[in-house]
Amino acid sequence: MSVSQSVLPTQTEVFGKAVSAILAAMMAIQSRAERILAANGISPLREDTWYPLESVLQTFRDIQAQIGPNTVRAVGRKIPETAPFPAIHSMEEALRGLDVAYQMNHRGTSNIGGYHYTPTGERSGRVLCDNPYPCEFDEGLIDALTERYRPKDSFFIRVTHEPGACRQHDDTGCTYLVAW
Repeated sequence: MSVSQSVLPTQTEVFGKAVSAILAAMMAIQSRAERILAANGISPLREDTWYPLESVLQTFRDIQAQIGPNTVRAVGRKIPETAPFPAIHSMEEALRGLDVAYQMNHRGTSNIGGYHYTPTGERSGRVLCDNPYPCEFDEGLIDALTERYRPKDSFFIRVTHEPGACRQHDDTGCTYLVAW
């Protein structure tokens, strides 16, 4: 299971601009993306509307099952382009601000987890993702953010899933190691 299927309160919602990353990532198969969204009650997609989190998570489960994990990763990569984010000027701010952006794009009273950045060295850190989204989505999101804010003197950025706990194995979160 790559998308959390735990019971989440129905009052949790996702901002339409964040959901629009699905259409942005699936431009080549836009009509298929629209059909998957519509099957989950998201039609037409409006960027200024809030959608039930469970509908969005079911959309990810459908994309994963019907198209595959690379498309889910591509959606994560589009989030920094479509969803509201706080002002960011550096790699460290991007990783620290990830949870702020997540909270900006979700509303409700339930605990929906988040993104928790901890520096581990001068040019490395860990990002714990204990949200209900699939691993591939978070990998794409972290990849896109680190590429966008890569320091000029950094030749590479490495994002790896830490061995051990993983939402695909029904754990509560995944941890990504980031080095630049």
